[in-house]
Amino acid sequence: MSVQPEFSEMPEEISKTQQKQLMHDLQVLGEALVALPIAKLKQIEMPDNLREAIMDAQRITAHGGRRRQLQYVGKLMRNVDPEPIQHKLDQWNGNHNAETARLHKLENWRQRLIEDDAALSEFLALHANTDVQQPSKNVADVQHLRNLIRNARKEASLNKPPKSSRELFKVLREMDE
Repeated sequence: MSVQPEFSEMPEEISKTQQKQLMHDLQVLGEALVALPIAKLKQIEMPDNLREAIMDAQRITAHGGRRRQLQYVGKLMRNVDPEPIQHKLDQWNGNHNAETARLHKLENWRQRLIEDDAALSEFLALHANTDVQQPSKNVADVQHLRNLIRNARKEASLNKPPKSSRELFKVLREMDE
């Protein structure tokens, strides 16, 4: 009596088309890495030979040479787990769920600050800057926030473009970081 392995133990065979698609996806991921600035590229863990190939591709300007280098980067990507790299790129591109939730939270704060005067003190209590060395900076930040809120209200009432509202969002994002 021979015991045959269960179906789940058998390796899953993928078609040649699926293999080509996987290789193409890795090459596209490599192209995204080539487009990154060096500072961001250094933040991603990867083998040294892949990092060097990506940096070489950034320096190549000739179309044919760049295309071949990108294919080489795609080949090197086959030996790397693409999930952490893709996760980091998604984080930077704002595609990450936590990042999206954070931006929605900040958008809600901006809306509350524009609509309600009491929201500013609540926001400042949550995001208190504990920098004892520069108390004058804290006062300047609060005054800047109040000016932006006042200007955003005025722009909304006059149906003007929301320039101050956008600036307020930028400041809130900086404070949240």
